[in-house]
Amino acid sequence: MRGFILTIIFAFLINTAWSQVEKGEIRSGNSAYKKGNYQKAEIDYRRALERSPNSIQAKYNLGNALYKLNNAPEAEKVLAPVADSVIDKGMKADVFHNIGNFNLAQKKYKESVDSYKNSLRIRPGDMQTKSNLAYAQKMLKNEQDKQKKDQNKDQNKDQDKDDKKDQNKDQNKDPNKDQNKENKDKQQQPPPKITPQAAQQMLQAIQNKEKETQEKVNKEKVKVLEGRQKEKNW
Repeated sequence: MRGFILTIIFAFLINTAWSQVEKGEIRSGNSAYKKGNYQKAEIDYRRALERSPNSIQAKYNLGNALYKLNNAPEAEKVLAPVADSVIDKGMKADVFHNIGNFNLAQKKYKESVDSYKNSLRIRPGDMQTKSNLAYAQKMLKNEQDKQKKDQNKDQNKDQDKDDKKDQNKDQNKDPNKDQNKENKDKQQQPPPKITPQAAQQMLQAIQNKEKETQEKVNKEKVKVLEGRQKEKNW
């Protein structure tokens, strides 16, 4: 019986020592992270996970470090399973917020919208998350509009091909070849010429419009990027 008790005490001391090492690695990683040394931070957090594979704190911080290292796919892979394990509501909201960021960096707009909404369900007043959600929703709409536009283009191309086939068939059946040739010549007439001055004005107008649109998009991007990431690690 005494030996059994000693074994339990010894195991408890070992676990306590390993826990202290794990926390030390996390503190070291946080220090490196604050200094902008994200590679060292990643190493420290991974070492902490070697000590304690289920450490939510190490996984959360590792995800942030990987994101800073422009490795959003790996950051999402590390952090995604954490959401179900976090009990604290504030921490859970942070997890969903950052998963949204990782999705957004990968242009997974639908997933990022869902993640930001999950965060706001827990913490409705978070303006940072609201701003990111609005940006993700806009990018998702742009993507959907582009897909719809491309789909319509493909349909129009197919329709044009069918129309040309029908037109060729009608021309072959038409006995009045001279009339067909006259119609064809009319179709092939060059468009009216535009003066160089008018062409330059049209080009300048298009360039001004594109510049105005790009400046507006850049302002929105800067606004989002300024507050996108929850910088404070656990």
